[in-house]
Amino acid sequence: MKRFLLICLLISFSSVAQNTLSFEEGTVSPKADLSEIAWMEGYWKGEAFGGITEEIWSPPLGGSMMFSFKLVVDGEVQFYEIGHIRQLAETLLFELKHFHNDLKGWEEKDEVQSFKLIQVAENRLYFDGFTFEKAGDDEINIYGLIHQKDGSTEEVVFNYKRPKE
Repeated sequence: MKRFLLICLLISFSSVAQNTLSFEEGTVSPKADLSEIAWMEGYWKGEAFGGITEEIWSPPLGGSMMFSFKLVVDGEVQFYEIGHIRQLAETLLFELKHFHNDLKGWEEKDEVQSFKLIQVAENRLYFDGFTFEKAGDDEINIYGLIHQKDGSTEEVVFNYKRPKE
């Protein structure tokens, strides 16, 4: 019985965050540059949170790649995000801000959500709580750890494809 409970516990922990990593204080972000994530450039569309999601990523310019995000549920915008991945010294930093559908910010005026780079792999970049994955030429996944009001976290996958014109 104890063995069964231990296995269930391990499965539940592993299912919480299978594709994301957490930055450990005292470690240093690896060397990286924007060329390693330039494949994010473009218009992406997917489904999450019961609605349609869009992300638009600019090409690298001026030491950053800018993006915008929109969630639409039942024909109504729920929220937006704007942010970037920027070159910071010899590594990358993912930063964003959230906005309600009326463009009033979630974070305080000067507050930004920042996520340090943890690891660069062949088709993935791991930031603290977010992973960007190139699944193909016309498909990407973004895995994010979402913090719930009850204090728990849930890993959510945003699967995006380039819309056919």
